Amino acid sequence: MNTNKRWLYLATATLTLLFLGLIYAWSIFRTPLSEIFPDWSISQMSLTFTISMIFFCLGGFAGGLMSKKCSVRIRFLISALMLFVGFFAVSMVKPSNPSSSLVILYIFYGVFGGGGVGVAYNTVIGTLNKWFPDKVGLASGIMLMGFGLGGLVLGSVVNSMIGSMGILPVFRILGIVIAVICVLAAFIIKAPSAEDSVALASLASAAGGSDAKKSAPSVNYSAGEMLKTARFWFFTVWAILLNSAGLLVINSAANISVAFGGTAVLGMIVSLFNGAGRIIAGNNFDRFGRRTATIVNNAFMLAAGLFLTLGGLNGKYAFILIGLIFVGLAYGGCPTITSAYINKAFGPANFPTNFSIANFSLIPAATIGPMISSALLESAGGSYNTNFYAIIGFSVAALVMWVLLNMSSRDSE
Repeated sequence: MNTNKRWLYLATATLTLLFLGLIYAWSIFRTPLSEIFPDWSISQMSLTFTISMIFFCLGGFAGGLMSKKCSVRIRFLISALMLFVGFFAVSMVKPSNPSSSLVILYIFYGVFGGGGVGVAYNTVIGTLNKWFPDKVGLASGIMLMGFGLGGLVLGSVVNSMIGSMGILPVFRILGIVIAVICVLAAFIIKAPSAEDSVALASLASAAGGSDAKKSAPSVNYSAGEMLKTARFWFFTVWAILLNSAGLLVINSAANISVAFGGTAVLGMIVSLFNGAGRIIAGNNFDRFGRRTATIVNNAFMLAAGLFLTLGGLNGKYAFILIGLIFVGLAYGGCPTITSAYINKAFGPANFPTNFSIANFSLIPAATIGPMISSALLESAGGSYNTNFYAIIGFSVAALVMWVLLNMSSRDSE
């Protein structure tokens, strides 16, 4: 078997996730939509993103269930159809009818868009991890870097398009482009054959030696079996705590930068290091295992809280900048570690479904982080210092979960 083809699949997967990552870039679309729909409130607009994230998780779960009955190609084509319908339908909203247009936005951007991205995301990660049993952390990191940087890399292009032709035609174009990307992925990316799987297992053994056998799970856990383990829940709470900590400041990174004497552009450094954090976490997982990868990620978030606190108390922008870098590294590392850990700890056989369940941790994190951030900002009269203190608190709580996870896990993990 020529295993080099897996690198073509990885490149295609990363490109696909780069475009799918635009679902996270809701802020790109929010402002131009608010200009043509001034009656929509901030909370109504924000609900669009919340719905899209909920259906992203549900779509991922549906994709995991479909993996047992549908081929990789069929799942990609389903996501292509959902995304085409979702983005194209949003382009049909009418400024003369804001109420029905808001419902259309919720259904087609939130449900179809979020759900379509979830199905494709699960298909990409679930399929590619099978091709990289020897480098599951690195492969996950590269792919998720593409997903995390989608809004940043493509955002300026989309903004330019909106400025020249308006937001509604751009939705039509994006619907076509993203659907085409998913269709291309459907005809390029394939699941490993039985022959491929044997050769890949040999690669994994050669890469890990005796440790590879030790790190492999003795059984492949079903979703129900995984949910009965204490280590799954300790890991999930750990991920929720660190993601919540990151979301205390990530959505306000540009504003924080400006508040302490920097520029809004420098606030985007979080996005850059978000991508870097995914590669670093994946490399740490492959080389040193779950315990080291998770404690390093935990340390990154704790360092973020400490540097941001120092910057907030002393008004030193250098500390703020370093803190934002660490936030990006830690927040970016969480999805990569989640992908790699679920695969290694609970087996590859049911990975698509198990991974989709683990991704539901995004929902409480996306609720807790912004909610606490808003409450703290309001009570502090607009000062970000209490948010910085909260990051330290979340990081310490996550460290407790890390200890409990170690105690509940087998030595090989």
